[in-house]
Amino acid sequence: MFPACPMPGCECRRYREDMSAIDLNADLGETVDGVPTADDEAMFAVVSSASVACGGHAGDAASMHESVTRAARYGVAVGAHPSYPDRAGFGRSALTLTEVELRATLDEQLEALAAAGGDIRYVKPHGALYHAVTADAATARVVAAAVRRLADRLGRELPLLGLGGAGSRAAEEAGLPFVREAFLDRGYLADGGLVPRGEAGALLDDPDLVARRAVRLAIDGVVDAVDGHMLAVDAPSMCLHGDSPAAVAMARAVRAALDAAGVDVRAPW
Repeated sequence: MFPACPMPGCECRRYREDMSAIDLNADLGETVDGVPTADDEAMFAVVSSASVACGGHAGDAASMHESVTRAARYGVAVGAHPSYPDRAGFGRSALTLTEVELRATLDEQLEALAAAGGDIRYVKPHGALYHAVTADAATARVVAAAVRRLADRLGRELPLLGLGGAGSRAAEEAGLPFVREAFLDRGYLADGGLVPRGEAGALLDDPDLVARRAVRLAIDGVVDAVDGHMLAVDAPSMCLHGDSPAAVAMARAVRAALDAAGVDVRAPW
């Protein structure tokens, strides 16, 4: 049974009212120079939500339109996946931008996905921006403000998806729901953060292990940290990275395990 999420502004419970259901999201539409980094067709067939690259770290108008079309075909919810404008580093480099510059690129990316026909249901920052939103209050406020502007234009509630921390507080200040996610293919530190890429235990690629982790997260609301600590994670959404070499095998194993455990995989937004 999930514990209550301690993060201020977090609305995880409301986004998972049915405790027998959970969302499975993946970062998709991440084409680089027209070449997909993932088997999007296979991933869209398994997930319930797709965080679609908006052109900052990957993706272009064609890939966004293709992702939106696939999402409609498979009944998958579309989320915006903006990042620092860092195509060379795939959005994993922490750039130093002014608030004006960050605001401009976020607005441009969110509008690009909307222009491609995206029925945007949530926003999840990517890579270095994701971690900056978690740790840095100023960055989190700029991102939350961009999401607020988009929500106002769309005329509906638009959650910010993330780990918590500064992002949760900024969302609350901006009047946005904040929904926490859990990572199935990333290692956790004892404090609930993710093991930095490049360090031992940062990435998981064993389909059976990841599937067992998914069922435990969905039913018990816990995940093991790399040091053996058991962490309580109140997360209505679980993420798999689409660009992992084992992404499709892991996604299929996770979906099969959740189905076998009686957990309904569906988008909450």
